[in-house]
Amino acid sequence: MTAPPTTDRLLKPENLIGRTRLGDSEYRSVVRLLNWLGRVRAADVAHPRVRLWGVPAFYALGGIPALVRAAQDSGPAFVLMLAVTAGYTVPLLWRRQRPALVFTVLVVLSEACLFLRVDSGSSATQLVALLNLGRFGPPGQLAVGVVYNLLQTFVSIAFFNGLKGSDRGASTPVLAFLAVVAILSMAALGLAGKLVNAYIEALQEHAVRLERERDQRAQLAAATERARVAREMHDILGHTLAVIVGLAGGAAGLAETKPKRGADTLRIIAESGRGALAELRRLLAVIHDDEPGDTPLAPQPGLADLGALMDRVRAAGPAAALRLEGELIGLAQGLQLAVYRIVQEALTNTLKHAAPNTTVEVTVAADPEAVHVTVEDTGPHRSPGAADQGKGLVGMRERAALYGGQVAAGPNSRGGWTVRALLVPTPTAPDLTERHPA
Repeated sequence: MTAPPTTDRLLKPENLIGRTRLGDSEYRSVVRLLNWLGRVRAADVAHPRVRLWGVPAFYALGGIPALVRAAQDSGPAFVLMLAVTAGYTVPLLWRRQRPALVFTVLVVLSEACLFLRVDSGSSATQLVALLNLGRFGPPGQLAVGVVYNLLQTFVSIAFFNGLKGSDRGASTPVLAFLAVVAILSMAALGLAGKLVNAYIEALQEHAVRLERERDQRAQLAAATERARVAREMHDILGHTLAVIVGLAGGAAGLAETKPKRGADTLRIIAESGRGALAELRRLLAVIHDDEPGDTPLAPQPGLADLGALMDRVRAAGPAAALRLEGELIGLAQGLQLAVYRIVQEALTNTLKHAAPNTTVEVTVAADPEAVHVTVEDTGPHRSPGAADQGKGLVGMRERAALYGGQVAAGPNSRGGWTVRALLVPTPTAPDLTERHPA
């Protein structure tokens, strides 16, 4: 038995991306890219400290030139620049857990540096804080951060441009444009990262739900099959035991007066028992169909087997007559099985309550719209409440319901019991044609 697909397997790019709108080469390129991104993401998840410490270290390297210049000026300038560089980089260690707090700290630090006219190469970490605010913070905080960064950028450019004179004024529009592009790009990347993570989580939940639903469907199918097997066993055992009990009672009386008939009756009992065992083996093989075996396949009983069924009833004592009307040959095998089991269960009930002079008549009539089944015996009398007792009538009703029909049972005018079933062989009815190991 193959193992069920895991969530990671269901989320592989080749399982999520179809070829409908992509050519073969484009499809392979997209799958390779997504696989590479998946490996990068898996490595990041496996080693989270690499990115956690790598980003602050990278921006700390950007502040080295400013530290060198400050060291050449004076000792206090170097200490100040060292503190500014640490202030820009160290808070990034909490950029995922506290994105809004980190962004606020960097904004305050950048305002202080602007006031003190301190320019550090690590000041770009404010964009990293904005990116993580978009990924891990609510959209409202991201909008506030973008607006504040834009205003701060315009004020800073205007301030430094005024200090340096009008000869640098020509570069102001370019600087403003690049700053706006950088801010909006970081915000967009952060928001896109949030959406991608949400989409991946939704895919994972969907995959898990599909696996759970698949397991539930398998369990329901197994339960349905067990119920079907239990119903089949009830039909087989109930009918066969009723026949055997009736025959055994007759054989006991014939053993002394008519030994030959008594021996024939015993042979019929043995044949009935062997037939019941064969059917039970076939049904049990359905439950263990995953085990190899050399048991041949045999069809389920149909209308052609009603004659043998009636012979067993006659051998048990009651006089039994079978009448077939209409076009019955072309009925589906599943419908024939349902008719056979309904007749079998009704005859089993007759045998359970049969008197010495009981007679039973079975009529199966087919017309273009429905199949009518009637099983009528002459007694003895049974109370109307008996119609709702036991699994037999429930099983008959379930079989009839599969074909849009119904079953009614109750006392008749002849002092006995009548079972009437209606089955509708519509095109939408389930086809229960089966071949099981015999």
